[in-house]
Amino acid sequence: MKKLTHSEISQNRSTIETLHTVNKLPVYVILNSIRSAYNVGSVFRTSDGAMIEKLYLCGYTPHPPQKEVLKTALGSTESVQWEYVKDPLEVVKDLKANGVKICALEQTSKSIPYYNMSTGHFPLCLIIGNEISGVSQELIDHCDFSIDIPQYGIKQSLNVAVAYGISIFELRKIFDTELTKD
Repeated sequence: MKKLTHSEISQNRSTIETLHTVNKLPVYVILNSIRSAYNVGSVFRTSDGAMIEKLYLCGYTPHPPQKEVLKTALGSTESVQWEYVKDPLEVVKDLKANGVKICALEQTSKSIPYYNMSTGHFPLCLIIGNEISGVSQELIDHCDFSIDIPQYGIKQSLNVAVAYGISIFELRKIFDTELTKD
């Protein structure tokens, strides 16, 4: 085993010019009123790694060209389709009208574990809420379901960017596993 060089890794990666040929994960992500620009940049980078459809930055979520977002995103603001929309309900209603299921990454009375998802849940809009207050009840009221990440320690939750990373790559795994069954 040897560590791959940057150029060896790059040989198997998409480029800005070839992104249109990539099989994207049919997931739209709403970041609603995220406080930290560094969390937003991290979500951009993770979204590129999972190759999601689109990222919506809503409420007071920092967005490009804010330097802290760009610093942490490391160029992924160019490879991830994104849009700033002040009101997340506008996005939710539009996506729902187009057959997209709406899901909160939040602990609710009816949450299912993130790893119990199936391809029947796609296409999907995953709502990520504020670092302190989470996804608002107003948005939860418009969700078809919610997922959570079981916690085993004394803390009730994970950092928002970490929780997103765990859930989006599990969704990618579920989607890719079903694709390879055919």
